[in-house]
Amino acid sequence: MSVREGRSKNELRPIEFHVGYLIHPKGSCFVKWGNTWVICSAQVEERVPAFLHDTRTGWITAEYNMIPGATDPRIGREQVRTGGRTKEIQRMIGRSLRGVTNLALLGERTIHIDCEVIQADGGTRMASVAGGFIALIEAISKLKRDRIITRSPIREYLGGVSVGKVKGDYLLDLDYNEDYQAEVDMNVVMTESGKFVEIQAAAEGYPFSREEINAFLNLASKGVDEIIQKMKEVTKDIWMDS
Repeated sequence: MSVREGRSKNELRPIEFHVGYLIHPKGSCFVKWGNTWVICSAQVEERVPAFLHDTRTGWITAEYNMIPGATDPRIGREQVRTGGRTKEIQRMIGRSLRGVTNLALLGERTIHIDCEVIQADGGTRMASVAGGFIALIEAISKLKRDRIITRSPIREYLGGVSVGKVKGDYLLDLDYNEDYQAEVDMNVVMTESGKFVEIQAAAEGYPFSREEINAFLNLASKGVDEIIQKMKEVTKDIWMDS
């Protein structure tokens, strides 16, 4: 066992999903992923962006933000322009959720996924994908309950996790200190059936081989399987409704 707060190299941090955390949105989830905490919500708007007008299809988009107290030192609010990192994460969350959704079944409406990081210790984007997906499930369940849509557009479950190489070790679910030291850092978003929606990888100092990529993906697949099982436990009732 490596010294990583008692976790083995292929072990996830403790993860909790609290569904229906907020009273106003159609869907919401409070994610506690180790010391990373994210509140995700899903709101429905009865229109689509201009490029989708008269297409009879819907849209899912995401916003991501860190409150100033989420990190040490304080991060200032992005009041005027959204930074490049934030934009990239928002697009990744939106792509991930659209990847398992039949948008035509939404009709011409938009679901806005908002992810607010209130405490950050690595893995914020993967926690946002999971929390955003659970919020989406709840929102879809309510749309179907209210007969606004007749069929669920969600094809299958979705999850994501970080993997990396730190001091020669292959690690699952990196916290901030591990991510900071990583020679290779990868984020992987996968479906329950094992298909990939998003793979983001970068090396710091030394390139990585194709064999290492396979090792990272195998490790990520194990983690995503476990995450999806946790998601199923907390959404089994509303998933049946959807």
